[in-house]
Amino acid sequence: MPELSPAAQKILRADAAERCLVEWSSVNDPPCHPSDEGWKGCGTCVNRAAVAAALQAAVDQVVPELSGGDCSYDCCITQCEEIRAELLAIAAELKAQ
Repeated sequence: MPELSPAAQKILRADAAERCLVEWSSVNDPPCHPSDEGWKGCGTCVNRAAVAAALQAAVDQVVPELSGGDCSYDCCITQCEEIRAELLAIAAELKAQ
């Protein structure tokens, strides 16, 4: 299985941290916790498919595909397309894992 990119890892760790805080907040001695030194997130608290779907939905809202007349500046179109492509690549990477 290929290593996740730093961006994908950071997104998953953030999601796992939030889930762990909710999951283990009422347990006296949780097996893992975001406050533990060296904590990196675990598979129990990560839902990659959900994170990928949320990221894709956000991309569609924030950086929608441009159609012909949406922007009259070539630099804007290129920049939006690049941002969209990079974010969708992270979502695809999360789905594939």
